[in-house]
Amino acid sequence: MDKVQPDTDLFILRRIIDAASAAGAIAALVSCGVMPPYLKKTDAYKRFGRYRVEQWITKGLVTARKDGNQSAAWRIDRVELETLHLAEALAPFL
Repeated sequence: MDKVQPDTDLFILRRIIDAASAAGAIAALVSCGVMPPYLKKTDAYKRFGRYRVEQWITKGLVTARKDGNQSAAWRIDRVELETLHLAEALAPFL
């Protein structure tokens, strides 16, 4: 196993801590009612990209929910979306 430079370890640790604190902040804001707990599917497309959101749904990583019949909007849990987004951003460093 190759030795990793201490500066690289520190950089990766900082990225992990930043992602964890961002995820925690979003979860706290949602639980306090400051942010809505769900995003409409179209809003999720705008924020994270249509292809990425569809891939997450197809892989079962997030669940799209529909509350009504034919004309009801699809919604997706905000914390799930943000957590996956942050995890994907960390993946190249791990």
